[in-house]
Amino acid sequence: MKKISKKNLLVVMVTGMLALAGCDEDLTEPEEDHAEPDGVQLVMNGQTLASYDGHDQTWTSGLEVAVGEETAHIGVIFVDHDGDAIPIDDDLYLDAQVQDESIADFHQDEPGEFGGHLDGIAAGRTGIAFRLMHGTVGSGHPDFETTPVGVQVVLEQN
Repeated sequence: MKKISKKNLLVVMVTGMLALAGCDEDLTEPEEDHAEPDGVQLVMNGQTLASYDGHDQTWTSGLEVAVGEETAHIGVIFVDHDGDAIPIDDDLYLDAQVQDESIADFHQDEPGEFGGHLDGIAAGRTGIAFRLMHGTVGSGHPDFETTPVGVQVVLEQN
């Protein structure tokens, strides 16, 4: 059996201590807490257009817009289990995923803002999923995601 010299043992111990001291984060600390959404409300002009129940993964209704039209601003509010808006930290943002952008588009005035406008492009049906993102706009990760809310784009009626 080979004996380890005191010098080699000391080198191994110092190297290990330096490696541990070089870690930026304490692995025993929990990740920073932030509110957990339980649902979403889509609000336009003070009226709730549709609500999402995260537990059942269902929407109460859908959205509608005419071809060539743009809606007023639709606010996207993430809510807790009591229906209260969750606090929005600086490192949270909204990402909207339109299933078929040849039918409709959801554009935000400012990237990541919690709302936007629905544009009707062509008659048909599509959906939009809303994601509460954590991190830098464009490169974060989702903390919460809805199933797509139904969007109906209709021909303008006179």
